[in-house]
Amino acid sequence: MAEIHNYTLNFGPQHPAAHGVLRLVLEMDGEVIQRADPHIGLLHRATEKLAESKPYNQSIGYMDRLDYVSMMSNEHAYVLAIEKMLGVDVPLRAQYIRVMFDEITRILNHLLWLAGHGLDIGAMTMFLYCFREREDLMDIYEAVSGARLHATYYRPGGVYRDLPDRMPQYEPSKWHNQKEVDRMNENRQGSVLDFIWDFTERFPAHVDEYETLLTDNRIWKQRTVGIGVVSPERAKNLGFTGPMLRGSGVEWDLRKKQPYEVYDRLDFDIPVGTNGDTYDRYLVRMEEFRQSNRIIRQCVEWLRNNHGAVMVEDHKIVPPRREAMKHDMEALIHHFKLFTEGFCVPEGQAYAAVEHPKGEFGIYLVSDGANKPYRVKIRAPGFAHLSALDEMSNGHMLADVVAIIGTQDIVFGEVDR
Repeated sequence: MAEIHNYTLNFGPQHPAAHGVLRLVLEMDGEVIQRADPHIGLLHRATEKLAESKPYNQSIGYMDRLDYVSMMSNEHAYVLAIEKMLGVDVPLRAQYIRVMFDEITRILNHLLWLAGHGLDIGAMTMFLYCFREREDLMDIYEAVSGARLHATYYRPGGVYRDLPDRMPQYEPSKWHNQKEVDRMNENRQGSVLDFIWDFTERFPAHVDEYETLLTDNRIWKQRTVGIGVVSPERAKNLGFTGPMLRGSGVEWDLRKKQPYEVYDRLDFDIPVGTNGDTYDRYLVRMEEFRQSNRIIRQCVEWLRNNHGAVMVEDHKIVPPRREAMKHDMEALIHHFKLFTEGFCVPEGQAYAAVEHPKGEFGIYLVSDGANKPYRVKIRAPGFAHLSALDEMSNGHMLADVVAIIGTQDIVFGEVDR
């Protein structure tokens, strides 16, 4: 037989399993990986520097574009940090809406993770199933913010507006006749809350479908069991958070350990793994689908029974209502100054973190009293996970690298910020 020498292999960035912009330099001994060196910087967008060059309220839209699969969760950490420095108390209804959308975002994120991870390992059908459910959730995003992806719905002091009383309707076209459209609009006749409730009724059965396809699937288990094992101690030392940490058996979740908004009023469980491998992390995320569904249902019930403001009344940080602006000079001045200069934040510093679908997403803000931050530092969960790629893939085969990148659930917008 021919002698196999060690050689260096470029994995990505154009590789379909490299998530678009990851370049891995792999040192191989035949098919076995001896070293994996992630090269980042191909997507670098200078988000932190851009945020330091414009008023606080103009950077919310930039947060959506960090992890562009968990849009509102990124906004949440940013507005929490601003609110901490301003000393703003957010109305209770706005807090429930935020928590509900955080969990909708968690389901959105995990659906795309499952679709991509399944496709990477060879489970083609998952992709189609997951996008079917994502479509409904994207419609909910669009109903409240007007955008399907980059919502900019959370604002310092609350949320942009209250939940609409009506869902957008499908209309007949050359692809769908009136009869099909009527069927598609059946569950869209009520309010946005009714549509969300309808989704939570259907979703557990869909999660069961995913589990039927994968959980006991022989090929799926061969590709994930015992792959990328991380011990609990090592996971903590490497700075893992979210499902990566909980998959190793560490029960750490900011929603329980350092509750923010109204998480301490809600009833839900934290799933943890036992073996710390790719399969356990898959099981943890599958259970998070169900727990997020539980939280959303509790929020919908509360929001149906309790009405009130969704934004503070301080026009120094919140624009006045449109009708007030048309009649009141004072309101017009507030509006003009807010959208040209923004607002000044007292001198100081603050760190706010949320339990993002991928782990702990934190924003560290430093203010010198001006209308733009002196320093913005983003703590992205994916960056710590990616740095452990070498350790996780050492001794595995080339095909296992694909499974390990999938289990880390990396999105490069936040890694390459």
